Amino acid sequence: MPLLAVLASGLAGFAFGALWYMALANVWQAAAGLSEETITRTLRGYRPYLLALLANLIVAGALRHLFAAAGISGAGAGLSTGLSVGAFVAAPWLVMAYAFAARGLKLTLIDAAHVVGACGAIGLVLGLFL
Repeated sequence: MPLLAVLASGLAGFAFGALWYMALANVWQAAAGLSEETITRTLRGYRPYLLALLANLIVAGALRHLFAAAGISGAGAGLSTGLSVGAFVAAPWLVMAYAFAARGLKLTLIDAAHVVGACGAIGLVLGLFL
């Protein structure tokens, strides 16, 4: 059952990201300063999507361990804990890295909000399993 919870919640995080970036594709592309040609060339293969899925599965596994150790269960507790981890652990690291890389505020906000939302989606689904 733990493996199924990690797989399902990792897929939920990945799906959140897919929907997030599809909705914000043009805004994100402009904020990232990427041309259509660069986007097409970079996203042609499966590698970025496979890495994104793997990253979501790793986060899901880590959150599942945290949830089990802390006794977190239920959709509401899972969602709020996932959002908290995203907002107060993952997003600040991303913001710091983007600040040193001189990335713009708009890109930082789009990507940080994605991290928070994906962690929330992962937490929600994990909470349903625990």
